[in-house]
Amino acid sequence: MLKKIILTICFLCTTTVSIHAQKETSLKAVNQVWEKFYDAFANLDVTLMADIHSKNLIRISGGNRILDYDSYINNYKRQFASNKANQRTNHIALRFFERLHDESIASERGVYRLTINKGKENEQHYYGQFHVILVKENKVWKILMDYDSTEFDTIGKEAFDKAYSITDFDKFLN
Repeated sequence: MLKKIILTICFLCTTTVSIHAQKETSLKAVNQVWEKFYDAFANLDVTLMADIHSKNLIRISGGNRILDYDSYINNYKRQFASNKANQRTNHIALRFFERLHDESIASERGVYRLTINKGKENEQHYYGQFHVILVKENKVWKILMDYDSTEFDTIGKEAFDKAYSITDFDKFLN
């Protein structure tokens, strides 16, 4: 009987460690998408922005409009071109309060801070809450659904600071 109990405990420990490692690997893989997202904003790179999104994208903005992939990417093409022409910079940061993953789909919720003209006299910050669904397409993570909202201007620095860092995996490995 003792032998069965010990074997069961060993099996549970091994399985838990394996699941924990898989989830961390998945989080790190999805973070590669977010790194490209950050780079797209920082470099005003619409090609990179297009690359990380599924062609089947559903984009819901602030509860007032729904866009498809082409409309969404064309909006960024215009916005990034305008920012370049007007010498405006973008810096985006994400923090999370929920990250659910398996091997092929991920749901991530959190708060973003978009900083325009970081470090300059006319620096501005914009905050919002997001919910993103990512899927693996041909073994590559892509953003399939992206919803964000200011929640009637209730999302700000406090909500951003309260959420967890993009590299704080331990909070999401339960």
